[in-house]
Amino acid sequence: MKTQTAVLPSFLILDQLLQAWLLEDIGRGDRTTQSLFASGSKPGKAQWIVKEAGVIAGLPIAARVFQILDNQTVFTSAVEDGQWCDRGQVIAQIAGSLDTLLTGERVALNLAMRLSGIATMTSRYVEKIVDLPTQLVDTRKTTPGLRILEKYATQVGGAINHRMGLDDGVMIKDNHIAAAGGIGKAIAQIRPCVPYPLTIEVETESLEQVAEALEHGADIIMLDNMTLEMMEAAVKKIRSTNDRIKIEASGNITLETIRAVAETGVDYISSSAPITRSTWLDLSMRIA
Repeated sequence: MKTQTAVLPSFLILDQLLQAWLLEDIGRGDRTTQSLFASGSKPGKAQWIVKEAGVIAGLPIAARVFQILDNQTVFTSAVEDGQWCDRGQVIAQIAGSLDTLLTGERVALNLAMRLSGIATMTSRYVEKIVDLPTQLVDTRKTTPGLRILEKYATQVGGAINHRMGLDDGVMIKDNHIAAAGGIGKAIAQIRPCVPYPLTIEVETESLEQVAEALEHGADIIMLDNMTLEMMEAAVKKIRSTNDRIKIEASGNITLETIRAVAETGVDYISSSAPITRSTWLDLSMRIA
Protein backbone atom coordinates (compact mmCIF):
# COMPACT_ATOMS: atom_id res chain seq x y z
CA MET A 1 0.00 0.00 0.00
CA LYS A 2 1.20 3.54 -0.75
CA THR A 3 2.44 5.41 2.28
CA GLN A 4 -0.19 7.76 3.64
CA THR A 5 -0.24 9.34 7.06
CA ALA A 6 -3.75 9.60 8.44
CA VAL A 7 -4.17 12.68 10.63
CA LEU A 8 -6.69 12.26 13.43
CA PRO A 9 -8.99 15.29 13.66
CA SER A 10 -8.57 17.45 16.76
CA PHE A 11 -10.67 16.47 19.75
CA LEU A 12 -11.59 20.17 20.05
CA ILE A 13 -13.82 19.39 17.07
CA LEU A 14 -14.58 15.72 17.69
CA ASP A 15 -15.71 16.07 21.30
CA GLN A 16 -18.65 18.23 20.25
CA LEU A 17 -19.74 15.59 17.72
CA LEU A 18 -19.23 12.68 20.09
CA GLN A 19 -21.17 14.37 22.88
CA ALA A 20 -24.07 15.01 20.51
CA TRP A 21 -24.09 11.38 19.33
CA LEU A 22 -23.95 10.11 22.90
CA LEU A 23 -26.86 12.36 23.81
CA GLU A 24 -28.82 11.05 20.82
CA ASP A 25 -28.33 7.47 22.00
CA ILE A 26 -28.62 7.93 25.77
CA GLY A 27 -31.45 10.44 25.77
CA ARG A 28 -32.79 10.86 29.31
CA GLY A 29 -30.76 7.92 30.58
CA ASP A 30 -29.72 4.33 29.90
CA ARG A 31 -32.75 2.65 31.47
CA THR A 32 -31.29 -0.84 31.33
CA THR A 33 -27.79 -0.18 32.60
CA GLN A 34 -28.79 2.36 35.25
CA SER A 35 -31.29 -0.10 36.64
CA LEU A 36 -28.52 -2.68 37.03
CA PHE A 37 -25.59 -0.57 38.25
CA ALA A 38 -25.20 2.73 40.03
CA SER A 39 -22.81 5.07 38.27
CA GLY A 40 -19.22 3.91 38.75
CA SER A 41 -20.27 1.26 41.26
CA LYS A 42 -18.84 -1.85 39.64
CA PRO A 43 -15.58 -2.17 37.65
CA GLY A 44 -15.47 -4.31 34.55
CA LYS A 45 -13.43 -5.28 31.51
CA ALA A 46 -14.32 -5.86 27.88
CA GLN A 47 -12.72 -6.94 24.62
CA TRP A 48 -13.34 -5.73 21.10
CA ILE A 49 -13.29 -8.56 18.58
CA VAL A 50 -13.20 -8.49 14.76
CA LYS A 51 -16.03 -10.57 13.25
CA GLU A 52 -14.85 -10.22 9.64
CA ALA A 53 -11.43 -9.44 8.19
CA GLY A 54 -10.63 -5.87 7.21
CA VAL A 55 -8.71 -2.67 7.87
CA ILE A 56 -9.35 -1.16 11.29
CA ALA A 57 -10.06 2.55 11.68
CA GLY A 58 -11.44 4.70 14.47
CA LEU A 59 -10.02 3.11 17.61
CA PRO A 60 -8.76 6.43 19.07
CA ILE A 61 -12.21 7.89 18.42
CA ALA A 62 -13.93 4.94 20.08
CA ALA A 63 -11.64 5.33 23.08
CA ARG A 64 -12.69 8.96 23.36
CA VAL A 65 -16.36 7.98 23.49
CA PHE A 66 -15.79 6.00 26.69
CA GLN A 67 -13.51 8.66 28.17
CA ILE A 68 -16.15 11.35 27.67
CA LEU A 69 -18.51 9.23 29.77
CA ASP A 70 -15.80 8.55 32.38
CA ASN A 71 -12.26 9.83 32.04
CA GLN A 72 -11.01 6.99 34.25
CA THR A 73 -11.81 4.46 31.52
CA VAL A 74 -8.71 2.82 30.01
CA PHE A 75 -9.02 1.84 26.34
CA THR A 76 -5.97 -0.14 25.19
CA SER A 77 -5.68 -0.74 21.46
CA ALA A 78 -4.01 -3.99 20.43
CA VAL A 79 -3.60 -2.76 16.83
CA GLU A 80 -3.06 0.57 15.10
CA ASP A 81 -5.54 2.26 12.79
CA GLY A 82 -4.73 1.13 9.26
CA GLN A 83 -3.80 -2.43 10.24
CA TRP A 84 -5.41 -5.38 8.49
CA CYS A 85 -7.01 -7.72 11.03
CA ASP A 86 -8.39 -11.22 10.67
CA ARG A 87 -11.71 -12.55 11.88
CA GLY A 88 -11.64 -13.38 15.59
CA GLN A 89 -8.74 -11.05 16.36
CA VAL A 90 -8.90 -9.02 19.57
CA ILE A 91 -8.24 -5.39 18.68
CA ALA A 92 -8.80 -3.63 22.01
CA GLN A 93 -9.16 -4.12 25.76
CA ILE A 94 -11.27 -1.76 27.85
CA ALA A 95 -11.27 -1.35 31.61
CA GLY A 96 -13.73 0.87 33.42
CA SER A 97 -17.00 0.91 35.26
CA LEU A 98 -19.57 -1.46 33.79
CA ASP A 99 -22.12 1.31 33.37
CA THR A 100 -19.64 3.27 31.23
CA LEU A 101 -18.76 0.24 29.10
CA LEU A 102 -22.38 -0.68 28.46
CA THR A 103 -23.67 2.85 27.88
CA GLY A 104 -20.88 3.82 25.47
CA GLU A 105 -20.78 0.52 23.61
CA ARG A 106 -23.12 1.28 20.72
CA VAL A 107 -21.89 4.75 19.78
CA ALA A 108 -18.26 3.63 19.93
CA LEU A 109 -18.87 0.46 17.91
CA ASN A 110 -21.02 2.21 15.32
CA LEU A 111 -18.29 4.73 14.60
CA ALA A 112 -15.49 2.16 14.45
CA MET A 113 -17.49 -0.20 12.24
CA ARG A 114 -18.42 2.58 9.81
CA LEU A 115 -14.88 3.93 9.61
CA SER A 116 -13.31 0.48 9.35
CA GLY A 117 -15.64 -0.36 6.47
CA ILE A 118 -14.55 2.76 4.61
CA ALA A 119 -10.86 2.10 5.31
CA THR A 120 -11.26 -1.48 4.08
CA MET A 121 -12.96 -0.47 0.83
CA THR A 122 -10.44 2.34 0.27
CA SER A 123 -7.55 -0.08 0.67
CA ARG A 124 -9.01 -2.30 -2.05
CA TYR A 125 -9.05 0.60 -4.49
CA VAL A 126 -5.55 1.70 -3.52
CA GLU A 127 -4.20 -1.84 -3.99
CA LYS A 128 -5.29 -1.75 -7.64
CA ILE A 129 -2.88 1.12 -8.38
CA VAL A 130 -0.27 0.63 -5.67
CA ASP A 131 2.59 0.28 -8.17
CA LEU A 132 1.60 3.37 -10.19
CA PRO A 133 2.27 7.05 -9.35
CA THR A 134 -1.43 7.92 -9.47
CA GLN A 135 -3.06 8.61 -6.09
CA LEU A 136 -6.63 7.91 -5.01
CA VAL A 137 -8.57 10.93 -3.77
CA ASP A 138 -11.87 11.04 -1.88
CA THR A 139 -14.78 13.44 -2.53
CA ARG A 140 -17.39 15.52 -0.69
CA LYS A 141 -20.00 12.76 -1.11
CA THR A 142 -20.10 12.00 2.60
CA THR A 143 -22.70 11.40 5.29
CA PRO A 144 -23.85 14.75 6.76
CA GLY A 145 -22.23 15.17 10.16
CA LEU A 146 -19.65 12.44 9.54
CA ARG A 147 -17.47 14.02 6.86
CA ILE A 148 -14.47 14.74 9.05
CA LEU A 149 -14.43 11.13 10.26
CA GLU A 150 -15.21 9.49 6.92
CA LYS A 151 -12.39 11.44 5.29
CA TYR A 152 -10.10 10.34 8.13
CA ALA A 153 -11.04 6.74 7.30
CA THR A 154 -10.13 7.13 3.62
CA GLN A 155 -6.70 8.36 4.73
CA VAL A 156 -6.36 5.30 6.96
CA GLY A 157 -7.15 3.17 3.90
CA GLY A 158 -4.42 4.83 1.85
CA ALA A 159 -6.20 7.61 -0.06
CA ILE A 160 -5.61 11.34 0.21
CA ASN A 161 -8.24 13.93 0.97
CA HIS A 162 -9.70 16.25 -1.61
CA ARG A 163 -11.09 19.49 -0.19
CA MET A 164 -12.86 19.09 3.12
CA GLY A 165 -15.40 21.76 2.26
CA LEU A 166 -16.21 24.49 -0.22
CA ASP A 167 -13.78 26.86 1.48
CA ASP A 168 -10.75 24.62 0.90
CA GLY A 169 -10.31 25.36 -2.78
CA VAL A 170 -11.97 26.45 -6.00
CA MET A 171 -13.55 23.77 -8.17
CA ILE A 172 -15.40 25.02 -11.21
CA LYS A 173 -17.91 22.31 -12.09
CA ASP A 174 -20.33 21.87 -14.98
CA ASN A 175 -23.11 23.92 -13.39
CA HIS A 176 -20.71 26.76 -12.55
CA ILE A 177 -19.54 26.75 -16.17
CA ALA A 178 -23.08 26.81 -17.48
CA ALA A 179 -24.12 29.58 -15.09
CA ALA A 180 -21.05 31.72 -15.84
CA GLY A 181 -21.21 31.28 -19.60
CA GLY A 182 -18.03 29.27 -20.06
CA ILE A 183 -14.77 28.20 -18.46
CA GLY A 184 -12.87 31.34 -19.45
CA LYS A 185 -15.50 33.65 -18.02
CA ALA A 186 -15.72 31.64 -14.80
CA ILE A 187 -11.94 31.68 -14.23
CA ALA A 188 -11.66 35.39 -15.06
CA GLN A 189 -14.32 36.27 -12.51
CA ILE A 190 -13.12 33.92 -9.80
CA ARG A 191 -9.36 34.46 -9.93
CA PRO A 192 -9.30 37.97 -8.35
CA CYS A 193 -11.37 36.62 -5.44
CA VAL A 194 -9.21 33.61 -4.59
CA PRO A 195 -6.85 34.06 -1.61
CA TYR A 196 -3.31 32.73 -1.75
CA PRO A 197 -2.48 29.81 -1.85
CA LEU A 198 -5.79 28.29 -2.98
CA THR A 199 -5.82 26.71 -6.43
CA ILE A 200 -8.38 26.70 -9.21
CA GLU A 201 -9.57 23.35 -10.49
CA VAL A 202 -11.78 23.03 -13.56
CA GLU A 203 -14.01 20.08 -14.41
CA THR A 204 -13.87 19.27 -18.12
CA GLU A 205 -15.89 16.84 -20.21
CA SER A 206 -14.31 17.30 -23.65
CA LEU A 207 -10.97 18.08 -25.29
CA GLU A 208 -12.36 21.50 -26.22
CA GLN A 209 -12.98 22.26 -22.56
CA VAL A 210 -9.49 21.00 -21.68
CA ALA A 211 -8.05 23.46 -24.21
CA GLU A 212 -10.11 26.30 -22.74
CA ALA A 213 -9.00 25.45 -19.19
CA LEU A 214 -5.37 25.44 -20.37
CA GLU A 215 -5.79 28.75 -22.15
CA HIS A 216 -7.13 30.46 -19.04
CA GLY A 217 -4.58 29.10 -16.59
CA ALA A 218 -6.34 26.44 -14.53
CA ASP A 219 -4.09 24.95 -11.85
CA ILE A 220 -5.77 21.53 -11.85
CA ILE A 221 -7.80 19.99 -14.67
CA MET A 222 -10.33 17.28 -13.94
CA LEU A 223 -11.23 14.85 -16.72
CA ASP A 224 -14.81 13.94 -15.93
CA ASN A 225 -16.51 10.84 -17.33
CA MET A 226 -14.16 10.67 -20.33
CA THR A 227 -13.36 7.52 -22.28
CA LEU A 228 -9.87 6.10 -21.82
CA GLU A 229 -8.93 7.25 -25.31
CA MET A 230 -10.10 10.80 -24.59
CA MET A 231 -8.26 10.79 -21.25
CA GLU A 232 -5.02 9.73 -22.93
CA ALA A 233 -5.38 12.51 -25.51
CA ALA A 234 -6.17 15.05 -22.77
CA VAL A 235 -3.18 14.01 -20.65
CA LYS A 236 -0.89 14.30 -23.68
CA LYS A 237 -2.22 17.75 -24.50
CA ILE A 238 -1.91 19.04 -20.92
CA ARG A 239 1.58 17.63 -20.39
CA SER A 240 2.85 19.12 -23.66
CA THR A 241 1.39 22.52 -22.77
CA ASN A 242 2.29 22.83 -19.07
CA ASP A 243 3.72 19.87 -17.16
CA ARG A 244 3.12 21.60 -13.82
CA ILE A 245 -0.66 21.34 -14.13
CA LYS A 246 -2.10 18.50 -12.08
CA ILE A 247 -4.56 16.16 -13.77
CA GLU A 248 -7.44 14.44 -12.01
CA ALA A 249 -9.77 11.79 -13.43
CA SER A 250 -13.26 11.24 -12.08
CA GLY A 251 -16.56 9.60 -12.89
CA ASN A 252 -17.73 5.97 -12.69
CA ILE A 253 -14.52 4.73 -11.06
CA THR A 254 -14.83 1.09 -9.99
CA LEU A 255 -12.46 -1.62 -8.80
CA GLU A 256 -12.57 -2.98 -12.34
CA THR A 257 -11.75 0.33 -14.09
CA ILE A 258 -9.44 2.21 -11.73
CA ARG A 259 -6.19 0.68 -12.99
CA ALA A 260 -6.89 1.42 -16.64
CA VAL A 261 -7.71 5.02 -15.72
CA ALA A 262 -4.47 5.34 -13.74
CA GLU A 263 -2.50 4.00 -16.70
CA THR A 264 -3.57 7.00 -18.79
CA GLY A 265 -1.05 9.03 -16.78
CA VAL A 266 -3.32 11.13 -14.55
CA ASP A 267 -1.96 12.34 -11.21
CA TYR A 268 -5.12 11.69 -9.20
CA ILE A 269 -8.28 9.63 -9.42
CA SER A 270 -11.19 10.91 -7.35
CA SER A 271 -13.99 8.59 -6.37
CA SER A 272 -16.84 8.58 -3.90
CA ALA A 273 -17.00 4.77 -3.99
CA PRO A 274 -14.76 4.05 -0.96
CA ILE A 275 -17.30 5.94 1.15
CA THR A 276 -20.60 5.49 -0.68
CA ARG A 277 -20.14 1.84 -1.63
CA SER A 278 -18.53 0.59 1.56
CA THR A 279 -20.28 -1.57 4.12
CA TRP A 280 -19.65 -1.60 7.86
CA LEU A 281 -16.94 -3.92 9.15
CA ASP A 282 -18.51 -6.12 11.79
CA LEU A 283 -16.99 -5.69 15.27
CA SER A 284 -18.32 -6.73 18.66
CA MET A 285 -17.72 -6.02 22.34
CA ARG A 286 -17.65 -8.81 24.88
CA ILE A 287 -17.72 -8.20 28.63
CA ALA A 288 -15.03 -10.36 30.22
